[in-house]
Amino acid sequence: MPDSRTRLFALLDSLPVPGPRDIGIWTSLVVLTVGVLSPTLGGLEPEMQLVLAVFGFALVLWLTEAVPYVVSSTLAVVMLYAFDLVETFDEAVAGFASTLVFFLFLLLLLGGAIGKVGLGKVVAGRMLSSRSTPKTTVRSLATHMVALSLLMPSAVARAVTFIPVVNQMTDAYGLDNDGSFRKTSFIVLGHINPIGSMMLMTGGGMAIITSQLINESVRPITWVQWGVYMIPPMMLLFWLSTVSAIYLYGVDDERTVESTALDDSMTTAVEDGSASLNREQRIVGLVMLGAVLAWIAGSFLGVPTIVPAVVAVAILAAPGIDIVDRELVSEVSWGILFLIGAMFSILEVMESTGTLDFVVGLLIDAVPFEAMAPWLVVGTLLAIGVFIRVWFSTASAAIVVTLPIIMEFGAVLGINRLFLALSVLTVIGSTTFFPFNTTSVLLSYDRGPLGLREVFGFGLVTMVHGLIVIVVSWLFYWPLVV
Repeated sequence: MPDSRTRLFALLDSLPVPGPRDIGIWTSLVVLTVGVLSPTLGGLEPEMQLVLAVFGFALVLWLTEAVPYVVSSTLAVVMLYAFDLVETFDEAVAGFASTLVFFLFLLLLLGGAIGKVGLGKVVAGRMLSSRSTPKTTVRSLATHMVALSLLMPSAVARAVTFIPVVNQMTDAYGLDNDGSFRKTSFIVLGHINPIGSMMLMTGGGMAIITSQLINESVRPITWVQWGVYMIPPMMLLFWLSTVSAIYLYGVDDERTVESTALDDSMTTAVEDGSASLNREQRIVGLVMLGAVLAWIAGSFLGVPTIVPAVVAVAILAAPGIDIVDRELVSEVSWGILFLIGAMFSILEVMESTGTLDFVVGLLIDAVPFEAMAPWLVVGTLLAIGVFIRVWFSTASAAIVVTLPIIMEFGAVLGINRLFLALSVLTVIGSTTFFPFNTTSVLLSYDRGPLGLREVFGFGLVTMVHGLIVIVVSWLFYWPLVV
């Protein structure tokens, strides 16, 4: 008997344990099967139930990342056509024709070009201070993140650039790798750094997606107008979070280091910045400067924001320059682009079949929005946004799924949709509870001294700060500049 029991336990131990990807695949298939085969539920029309089944199928795969985004997104749009939810395949893939998909693609290429020529490292090296205390160094690091957000759209690229700098600064000060200075610095790189990307319309995926959705469903918004709306609130959020991090971790403000010692420990980081720019770095720097100036001028002249971006990429891809090449194109985050295109296609079908209106109406009947004060309505919608956001591995993907639905609520409930969209962006961009929620946080968690407690705890801090900034902006600042 003991031998039989031992063999049974050994057999059970040898069985494969289903992981998140396996669970994701089986769950998505269950959602799809129930939606397709079950009778229509709750007053839904057959087309409504089918499109919700496709959306649920894709959403589970996106959340669990059971298969690459490219695969799950392609499956979703093919199902729209296969289930006769659209008349032609062209209609099924209409979301991929969105300006947003191509605009984000161009900006990803520009960000890749900056990283390829090492321009970010040059700027970082030239910004470094050779005499400072740990506390002033953290403030300097935060300042560099804000400044570089104007040049490097990718928060991940900024984090990658400065991680070795922080490590070398830690050695130069003679501090513990698990000490307050390094923890605070990695909080700045992971949690606070992405906030800078929301200041400009072209600052990152979150801002680009939100601005284009505002353009399509609320009113046109220019590059300059976006800056007016978002730079002051994001600067407040950025520095409020930075000061909180310094205070919470009690960073030393007395230890100093001689410039010779600092230079010796940071040779690798500084030598790129100490030399003059090479040809490729000068070209990329001038092209990016020209693009920024064109975006500013275009805001007054009515030039679409995609035009300067495509001109910049064309220059960098021109013969004799060849900075944007096939290798750089292959490194683009195609999964996010496919997710955006598929989501837009699904949303278009949900609107044409009346599904989105039906779901919003159902939720409005279930939640007593009409009995709530306006501030409570907005708070509830933001809470929904936070709940959905924590399940996604990127804020851009969360915005794509969350914002159109919440904007529909705003339209039905009579909420200012411009303010609501900016608020949703702010709260989603400032909420990171788990390392996988934000790539820069995952990078900081993997390469730095942060644990799950630090990631979750400071994610709560930035979320609260984001809500404070939303209240101040909604009541006092945005009404002044609209």
